[in-house]
Amino acid sequence: MFKEYRFSLEYAVANQMNAGANQLKCFEGVENEDFSIETEETEGGLKIVLVPKTMLQLKNAYVKTNFTYEAEDRVFVNGYQSWTTSREYTSKDVQKGLLKLAKFNPVRYFSALFGDYDFQKYSNVPGKFHSYSYTYINRKGHLYLIGTLNERTGYTVIHHDMGNNTMMIQKDVDGVTTGEKYVLFEVYFTEGGYDEVFDNYFAELALPPLKIKHMAGYTSWYNYYGGITEKILDRDIDGLATVKESADIFQIDDGYQTKTGDWTTVKTDLYPRGMKYLVDKIHSKGFKAGLWMAPFNAAKDSKVFAEHPDWFIKDEKGKYQLGSIAWGGAYTMDFYNEEAANYIRSFFNVVLNEWEFDMVKLDFLYSICRTPRHNKSRGQIMCEAMDFLRECVGDKLLLGCGVPLFPSFGKVDACRISCDVGASFVPAWYNSTLNHEVPSTRCAMINTVFRRHLNGRAFVNDPDVFYLRDSNVRKTDKLAVRKSKLKFTEQQKIVHATINNMCGDVLFVSDNVGAFNDEKRKLVKKFFRPTYKKVTDAKYISKDELEIFYTEKDKKFRMTVNLATGKNSLKKL
Repeated sequence: MFKEYRFSLEYAVANQMNAGANQLKCFEGVENEDFSIETEETEGGLKIVLVPKTMLQLKNAYVKTNFTYEAEDRVFVNGYQSWTTSREYTSKDVQKGLLKLAKFNPVRYFSALFGDYDFQKYSNVPGKFHSYSYTYINRKGHLYLIGTLNERTGYTVIHHDMGNNTMMIQKDVDGVTTGEKYVLFEVYFTEGGYDEVFDNYFAELALPPLKIKHMAGYTSWYNYYGGITEKILDRDIDGLATVKESADIFQIDDGYQTKTGDWTTVKTDLYPRGMKYLVDKIHSKGFKAGLWMAPFNAAKDSKVFAEHPDWFIKDEKGKYQLGSIAWGGAYTMDFYNEEAANYIRSFFNVVLNEWEFDMVKLDFLYSICRTPRHNKSRGQIMCEAMDFLRECVGDKLLLGCGVPLFPSFGKVDACRISCDVGASFVPAWYNSTLNHEVPSTRCAMINTVFRRHLNGRAFVNDPDVFYLRDSNVRKTDKLAVRKSKLKFTEQQKIVHATINNMCGDVLFVSDNVGAFNDEKRKLVKKFFRPTYKKVTDAKYISKDELEIFYTEKDKKFRMTVNLATGKNSLKKL
């Protein structure tokens, strides 16, 4: 695909760092007094290796080529991390950066934490897009896929400029100084049908076989949020057992720990019999037991931060890196600190070996690589962080969340591929004013449809929960600590559950299934079961409408879904 290209490098010579304002050098070509490059070009790929002649501080590296986009082409953009909106765009569409309110401080500071807004430019121009790790151009069902084979030296970002018929592959090398050979690009190209190109790409990646194919059950967050108690979970374990023939896992989410970061210190007043009691009960019902954690994060008022502030990352200004605004603000623990790494290993040992959980859901992982450090780029840090977590978890199941996806390939068993689902089907006010990672049922469904190709190849896709309970049922729930409104019509619930079931294989509810009538339990079982539906194409037909084509038992169907209202229609073809 890249028969003709231009390679460029922006860098500074390390021993001339203090030479003045002109220290940054920009170069196009193959060799100068500071470095040479080695290239390996094949019909299906391009590899570029930097060979320094002196110590170089890398700033930016990119390859540009011409690519003729056609009027009806659809370009897939893979967002920065799990939660980032990912979809196909046309030349008339705009990939927006931070939205209205988030463009101004102090809102900008907090809103930018979740994505790439501080280190990647958004042009806000129609037809200009950037995609992480891989992308494709969909030309009437014939796909041209470009994907990295290596993010261990930095994130690979593919830029499309449909208006000017150019494509650029960029390497995020921020934070790297090197005098050794350095692989800048290792890119793979393939073309063909939708499944064909992804089968080719993942065959080239040669990932280890998946340990699971499907998982269904319960997670506590989307009913009680942080207000869970032993009594609530005790009851809801019994509730899930009423559909045990279709479920296999019960997951406890945020709220059991005294503080985020103090993972083995449980709220004894709310959990008098401890976590092992709940795990034993979950196992007694025939389910795997899952537990949520944010392993690199600790609340500002946590015990671990108070006692070991030296374990935590500081930014370039010497301030502790804020990893999340949740829990009143949380700082990020640096696993490159050996004492911090041992602490992380210790709480995994308790959770997995003493409490005997079978799976951990690990969240807010993006925070570990926000600040380049230790002479490593963001991509390298994220890849090594996933190596470390896999080592900690061992043979137990790992569900990733809030994580850049490529570093998760081959490291997690399942992964969230969408933002959190909202409590309302209709987008909340913050969906149009903040960023592309905030909770949104609409964006979750978009990601679920357009990242469907990862399911069963990179990992098992987790599209987040669907709802079946009645609106505001928790107002009559005497055990519920926190009350909140659920704003879904029955039609919206069904179409959302249908999309999750068609495109994902981690299927969760947060409902107390024990309170359901027979009709609702039948729906739970239906949407928990693996589907026979196979999506063959999906595209926008208007700003709010998706057209999804699928087959089921050799029959072809077209489903049209309005993302704003939930109204949908189905036609047999």
